[in-house]
Amino acid sequence: MPDHTAIEQEDAPAPELPVTLDMPGKVADFLRTAELEPAERAALDQGVTVRRGQGYTLRVTAVPAVHRQLLARCQPLDGAQGVRAVPAQRKARREYENRVSALVPPGP
Repeated sequence: MPDHTAIEQEDAPAPELPVTLDMPGKVADFLRTAELEPAERAALDQGVTVRRGQGYTLRVTAVPAVHRQLLARCQPLDGAQGVRAVPAQRKARREYENRVSALVPPGP
């Protein structure tokens, strides 16, 4: 009879690989003034600035979990918590949200 000592790795989550997303400059500017975790701050500090017309985009490479954390931290740009939302900042946050949402693998 064959030895059935197969290791059950199906339940173990696969390690997240870093992905590069373009973060609108208005979002990056807001996050630079926010209290961030060390991994979030490192991802932001290591981002590459790409000039875009009048503004810029920050190309950030991080695991999807860090992108989701950064997105959660910029929630006030959407007018949450009684903060007056600036339309351009709200749009920038929405653009970043769409890019981060595209990273989430479909559920089972």
